[in-house]
Amino acid sequence: MSARGRAARLRERLSERDLAILRDLDRLRLLSGQQLRRLHFAAGDPTTQARKTRATLRRLAELDIIVRLERRVGGVRAGSEGFVIGLSGWGYAVLDLDEDRGRRHRRVVETKPAFQAHLLAISELYVRLVEHVRQSEDELLEFVGEPDAWRRFTGFGGQAITLKPDAFLRLGVEDYELAAFIEQDMATESLPTIGRKLDVYAAYWQSGDEQRAHEVFPKVWWLVPTHGRLEAITRAIRQLPHDARALFAICLTADAVASLTQVPATEGGAA
Repeated sequence: MSARGRAARLRERLSERDLAILRDLDRLRLLSGQQLRRLHFAAGDPTTQARKTRATLRRLAELDIIVRLERRVGGVRAGSEGFVIGLSGWGYAVLDLDEDRGRRHRRVVETKPAFQAHLLAISELYVRLVEHVRQSEDELLEFVGEPDAWRRFTGFGGQAITLKPDAFLRLGVEDYELAAFIEQDMATESLPTIGRKLDVYAAYWQSGDEQRAHEVFPKVWWLVPTHGRLEAITRAIRQLPHDARALFAICLTADAVASLTQVPATEGGAA
């Protein structure tokens, strides 16, 4: 049987919820069992939610559609919810049946804890936004992680530059559509590195590519873990030219959903 034929046979054995799980893993690369429960098994009491999550992830693993990494989040006592889940090659093959996505798949392998924690922090933002819109009139119109959120443009010297946000999202809030690039800071990068990232965003804004394609430039949100880090990156932003500073906003990671869904008081160069 051809690879495509096997993928088609696997696809026939999957429910719509199974496929939704695969799409979220494709979007975010890694999700914990707990995050998947909150996304796809929110109905019912906690015991029922956990049981259904375990059963579904076990079945998808037996079909060789997902992989479970050895490292856990939350410690050993977190149980199955603490496992980190990613797509297998067959999982990607199943999704490829529905559309020609035209991009290379990133094989899930064991990664350093810091890198894994960063990916899971982006996944947590997505989960929290989904939970928010379930309980409000706001809409999550789009959320993409790396590398789909990246932008390529030509610098002033003609060189090719790639802007690498951690995520890009669009929210419908009241009568507004809010767009944002997300930088999930884990307090591991030096301030000179942060400064270089700020410069790349400013250069991309000055290129006008995003504005020509989408009419507005997204607000660049820096999500940080501590007040000290917030003050440090705020100082770095203040070193930019005055017109470039308005591109950026910063908040604690814990306050991200409330900040991202806040309608701006005034309109500026960014959405």
